[in-house]
Amino acid sequence: MKMSQKYLPGVPSNTLQWLIVNNRSFRFSRTLLLIWTCVIVSFLPAKAQNKPADYHIKTIANTPVKSIRGLSVVTDDVIWASGTGGQVGKSTDGGTHWQWTKVSGCDSCDWRSLYAFDAHKAIVLNAGAPAHIFLTEDGGTTWQRVFFDATPGIFFDALNFFNEQEGIAIGDPLQNKFIIIRTHDGGKSWQQDAPASLPDAAQGEAIFAASGTSLVTLPGNKVYFATGGTVSHLFTSGNNWNAYTVPVVQGTSTTGIFSIAFLNAKQGIAVGGDYKQDTARHGNCMLTNNGGRTWYPPVTAPGGYKSGVAYITPQLLITTGTSGTDISVNGGKSWNKIGDGFNVVVRARKGTRVFLAGKDIAVLSTR
Repeated sequence: MKMSQKYLPGVPSNTLQWLIVNNRSFRFSRTLLLIWTCVIVSFLPAKAQNKPADYHIKTIANTPVKSIRGLSVVTDDVIWASGTGGQVGKSTDGGTHWQWTKVSGCDSCDWRSLYAFDAHKAIVLNAGAPAHIFLTEDGGTTWQRVFFDATPGIFFDALNFFNEQEGIAIGDPLQNKFIIIRTHDGGKSWQQDAPASLPDAAQGEAIFAASGTSLVTLPGNKVYFATGGTVSHLFTSGNNWNAYTVPVVQGTSTTGIFSIAFLNAKQGIAVGGDYKQDTARHGNCMLTNNGGRTWYPPVTAPGGYKSGVAYITPQLLITTGTSGTDISVNGGKSWNKIGDGFNVVVRARKGTRVFLAGKDIAVLSTR
């Protein structure tokens, strides 16, 4: 069989010449076909392999909730969501069907942060005073209050867990100290860190409770949380707290970091901007490869204010906000809009699917 350029578009001519010389007795064996496939794919242009246009957002469920900001995806099938009106929802079939309930006595609570362990156990945290944390262990049928704080000015922003027993929640500063509480028994009881160990806050610095994703936990009790307002910092903790300045747009009560994600202890991303100018791109996204010590901007920033971000793979990332949903296929270096905006985006902890929530529930799909 004569081989020529027209049968293999994209393969350099010198590669073809080598193949012709060394395969004059070419026959269609399975092994040789496999080799040919590998050669052809390796020379295909990158844009022909993984493109932003391959992805789109598909709404899969309407909800009775005015605004959803808490989202926890345990597996590709088990999803929990929470929001205004004291409402919490659960799906066990990948988001096709939902059960919505109101936590008793908390009709006015805005559940901004949520962590689900499985289809039976979940914990919700509200924004504002007084502060409540409620726990269910029967799939949302009944809820038990496990934490309450009526201190004037108390305002919690996010909670997360390291494992089945160890968890942490963060709150806006009181007396210039960020509030940190922890659980060591799976959320059944919570204790505040000693005042002397709490991280310092600058005047006008706070945490945004836009999606419950301003806090990240990693193995080894590694904690990251991000701030905004007059200044924007990434706080990191192992045994002690360290604060690193992040060069996002900042300086007012509506600017700063609204969401962070870390692939590992080194590689991470921070997104945000100004929610009152939600089409502005400047300073809305920063990347780090040294655990937050230094940051650099993407070549092409996402389109406007973002309140949620997630790693899907090391190269594939997604971010969302009122300005729309954007995707990156090159590790966050450039972004393209793929759909309407939501408040929060989360990838399944034990799976591959990616869900978004705002007023409705959506999923990231491929064309």
